[in-house]
Amino acid sequence: MNFFQTIFTSPGLTSTLLILCMTAFSGILIGKLEFKKIKLGIAGVLFSGILIAHFGFPIDEHTLGFLRDFGLLLFVYSIGVDMGPRFFSSFKRDGLTLNMMATAIVLLSFVVAYIIFRVTGLSSATITGILCGAVTNTPSLGAAQQLLTEQGGVLAKSAASSGMGYAVAYPFGVIGIILAMILIRLFFRVNVDKEIEQYNESLGGNETKLQSVEITVNNQNVIGKQISYIKLFVDKEFAVSRILRNGEYIIATDHEVLLEQDVLLGVSAQLHIDNLQLKIGDVRIIDRQDISGMLSSENILVTNRNLAGKTIDQIGIYRRYPANITRIYRSGIEILPTMTTTLELGDTVKVVGEKDSIDDIKKEMGNSIKELAKPNIMSVFIGVFVGIILGSIPIFLPGIPAPAKLGLAGGPLLIAILLGNRGRIGKMNFYMTPGANLFMREIGITLFLSCVGLLSGGKFVQTIMNGGLQWLFYGALITFIPLIIVTVVARLFKVNYLKICGCVSGAMTDPPALEFANGIAPVQIQSTAYATVYPLTMFLRILLTQVFILLTL
Repeated sequence: MNFFQTIFTSPGLTSTLLILCMTAFSGILIGKLEFKKIKLGIAGVLFSGILIAHFGFPIDEHTLGFLRDFGLLLFVYSIGVDMGPRFFSSFKRDGLTLNMMATAIVLLSFVVAYIIFRVTGLSSATITGILCGAVTNTPSLGAAQQLLTEQGGVLAKSAASSGMGYAVAYPFGVIGIILAMILIRLFFRVNVDKEIEQYNESLGGNETKLQSVEITVNNQNVIGKQISYIKLFVDKEFAVSRILRNGEYIIATDHEVLLEQDVLLGVSAQLHIDNLQLKIGDVRIIDRQDISGMLSSENILVTNRNLAGKTIDQIGIYRRYPANITRIYRSGIEILPTMTTTLELGDTVKVVGEKDSIDDIKKEMGNSIKELAKPNIMSVFIGVFVGIILGSIPIFLPGIPAPAKLGLAGGPLLIAILLGNRGRIGKMNFYMTPGANLFMREIGITLFLSCVGLLSGGKFVQTIMNGGLQWLFYGALITFIPLIIVTVVARLFKVNYLKICGCVSGAMTDPPALEFANGIAPVQIQSTAYATVYPLTMFLRILLTQVFILLTL
C-alpha cells in the first residue's frame, strides 16, 4: 500500500508519467459519453486533466511542458500530411466560396475577441484561451501557449490561464455551432429534401468530376489510327479502357486500329466533352458498367516502392499487358490518369484488362497492404526538422511590437502541407499510411490535452468561482456572433444549407459538429465542405492567434 501511495504522491518523472497515463485513459472514457448525439470526444482528456489536477496530484511541470509541445508537434504534422494533397485544389470553383465563408468566420471571431479584450480588460492570455476554446481549435491554443512561454516572466506563467479559458469556453463552442445550424434552419424554413435535390442536381454539372463515357468514332481524322495515337491525341482529356466492336468488348491496346463506328469506353470529365466530340465523335456519359467475359476491372494498390515517383508512361503497364489504367485514387481524390501522371506509394489504380493479365499486374504493382503498414519514419523526422526551423523564423508585421513566428504548431503544419501535396522530393517519399497518420495524430492530441489540463487545472475551480463564469459568456459571443452573421449572409446568397453546415463545422475545426451535420441528411456534401475549408482554417487560426497575442500584450 505504501508503495502505491509513494509512486503517486512523490514528485518526479515516474509519478508524472503515471498521472499522465491516468489522465489520458480516463479522459478518453469521458469523451465517449454521449448526450443527444453530442460527445466531447478527445476534449474529454482536457477535462480529465483539470479534474485530476484539482485534487493536487504532484506533477513535474518541465516534463509536462515538453510532452505538451511534443504532442502538439505530432498532431499538427499528421494533420498537414493528411490534408496536403487536397489543400491547393480546395481553392478552385466552389471551394473558393466556401473558403471565403470560413475565412470570414475566422476573422470575425478575432474581431469579437478583440472587442471583448478592450471592454473587459481581461489579460491577453485569458482572452486568447477563451478564443481558442470558443472556436474549438486546439492547435491554436498550443501556438498561443508556446508564444507566451517564449516571452518569459509573467507572460510565461500566464500560459496556464489560457488553458483554463480554453476549458471554460470549449463546451459552448461545440454546442454553439450546432445551435447555429438549428436556428438557421428554423429561421429560413429550410426544406432539407429540397437541399438534397439541389445538391444532386449540382453534381450533374460538376465539370471536374470524373465520368464514365463512351465515344462513337465518326471523325475521319482518327479512323484508321492506332490507339497509341489516340492516347497522345486526347491525353489529359480521356483515359481509354476498352473498345466495343460488333457487339463485343476488346481491350484498347496500343496497336489496335480504330474502325468507323467503334465505340471507345473510358473516363473523362464534363469540361472535356466538347473537345472529345470534335476530336473523335459523339460522346455520351454513361453509368459505370460491370465488366464481364474475358475482361476484368480491378482496383490495385501501389505498394511497389520501385514504381513510386514514376509516370504511367515510364511504368508502361499498357505496353506490356492488354490492360489500361483508367482512374487513380489518392487521399480521397479521384485523378484522371495521363501519360505524365506520377504514381505514388499508397495510390489505388483502377485497371481494366484481360483476366489472365490482372494477377501479373497486381504482382508488379505490389497490391500489399502489409507493405504499406511499414511507417516511413525517416521522412517524418526530416519534415519535422525543417518545420521546426521554419517555425523559428521571426515574421515582422507592421504595427506589431514583436515579431510573430509560426512556432511548433505553424511551422511543421506548413511543411507537412507542402510535403503532403508534393508527395516526394527526389527519391524521398513522404507518404504516410492512414493507420500511422491516425495513430500519430491521436497520440499527439492526447498528450497535448492531457498536459494542458494538468498544468491548468490546479486553480480551475477557484477561477470559476471568482468571475470565471463570465468567461463562458464571452466565449459564447465569440462562437455565436461570427457564425450567425456568416450563415445568414450565405443563406441570403442561396448557398446550399448542407454546404453551410459542413463549412461552419470546418471553420470551427469541430468533428462533433460535423457528426451532427452529417446526421441532417444522408449525403456527402457536409463532409466535402468540411474537408474543403479545414486546411486553410487551421493555418489561419494558428497564425492569427499569435498575431492576436502580440497585438494585445
